[in-house]
Amino acid sequence: MRGLGLSFSYSLGMALVYTAMGIAAGLAGQGLAAALQNAWVLGGFALLMMLLSLSMFGVYELQMPAAIQTRLMGRSNNRAAGTHAGVFAMGALSALIVGPCVAAPLAGALVYISQTRDALIGASALFAMATGMSIPLLLLGASAGALLPRAGAWMDGVKKFFGVLMLGTALWIASPVIPPRYQMIGWALLGLGYGVWLLSRNRHSGNVIVGVLAAALGSIQLAGLAAGAADPFTPFTPAVQGQAAGTPFQRVRTVEQLDAALASAKGRTVMLDFYADWCVSCKEMERFTFSDPRVQAELGKLVLLQVDATANNADDQALLKRFGLFGPPGIVFFGAGASEIPHTRVIGYQDAEKFLRSLAALAGSAG
Repeated sequence: MRGLGLSFSYSLGMALVYTAMGIAAGLAGQGLAAALQNAWVLGGFALLMMLLSLSMFGVYELQMPAAIQTRLMGRSNNRAAGTHAGVFAMGALSALIVGPCVAAPLAGALVYISQTRDALIGASALFAMATGMSIPLLLLGASAGALLPRAGAWMDGVKKFFGVLMLGTALWIASPVIPPRYQMIGWALLGLGYGVWLLSRNRHSGNVIVGVLAAALGSIQLAGLAAGAADPFTPFTPAVQGQAAGTPFQRVRTVEQLDAALASAKGRTVMLDFYADWCVSCKEMERFTFSDPRVQAELGKLVLLQVDATANNADDQALLKRFGLFGPPGIVFFGAGASEIPHTRVIGYQDAEKFLRSLAALAGSAG
């Protein structure tokens, strides 16, 4: 029950901040999360995570000053370990680095808030969504006390493991602003370093298995880098192949450029894709959907335009506002007369099969 209560406090902090950010984004009509996805903010979070990880490796001890500890000791003697207020604050902070991509349910809630100005219903929808996301955390919190073994020497290994996870989290947070090749170097060093450290310790079977696995994953990144790959998620795919299979979008940067491109389409169906480097779903669309040969065959029949909203500058916001979008990913289709084809928008990630169905529905609407 104690673990469940602390998990609930963490989830509540995350849900309240998530809801507040959603309301702010809806009322402002802008992608608030996108404003957090710049090099300074992401770099600051990554640096903080790296500094905190050093305490896991014994570089320093992260604790309150002795004088304050002594003062608080008397007050805390009769209380159980862990405070709901502290865990609540951790959950609130974690909401600031949650993925900023706008999925279909979130986009719908934000559109409702911006158009109806009914913040109460919109906030309740966003809070319910965040609460649903928290259910796995609650389940883990409720079961942790029963599943974890007793304290002992094994905790030192767990401490180092969490230090490695924090370094990995720092690299993942900063990945939108780090070139892919440098990401691969980072993952290789992390995997090989942890693997070698585990294998150099006592020959416990668990250390050997995890150490070999970590070293193998790091070696895969190095081998892929040497072979010319430029994506840590597909280290066996050379960068040249990825570029050859890329979808030939024409970039538009302003509303005026978009109008000119639509006018020059001469009646052909136009697909306008909103993309950003920090949008994970956008990269998934490129990697798994647009690269599908069947999808490429259908896209070859269209005029392909793309807005790169990575910078989230005034021009990007003007283009998003024109179509009532709060951020990428989002795809808008245009037919004859450069007018949008109703009920054909694609919001959020779609795999190849689902996107092919969307394109089939588009053909029916355009016809």
